[in-house]
Amino acid sequence: MKKNSQIDRFIALPDSERAKIARQVEAESPEERLAKSRSLNAKERAAWGAFKRKVGRPKLGKRGVQKVSISVEQSLLKEADRYAREHKLNRSELFTRGIQHLIRPAT
Repeated sequence: MKKNSQIDRFIALPDSERAKIARQVEAESPEERLAKSRSLNAKERAAWGAFKRKVGRPKLGKRGVQKVSISVEQSLLKEADRYAREHKLNRSELFTRGIQHLIRPAT
């Protein structure tokens, strides 16, 4: 069963009551609101941190990735892209595997 949040309880109020609360809040200066505020507790800090955290691609490897710009002959790049497509790899994965194969050959 879902808990009623403060927002849900506010929305459930009659229009006149919500308008009264809105007027009270708007009447306060930022300094007055700040004086009544408090620091976040650990749970709230964690929730705020999760909210602020950017959503994006997951990190690869232990330290993330570094983008590089390389020059590749056009015909070789077309062959590489075709190979990657046939083996369900993206270009980055293909180049990474190729570099790993050269640096760390199978023993």
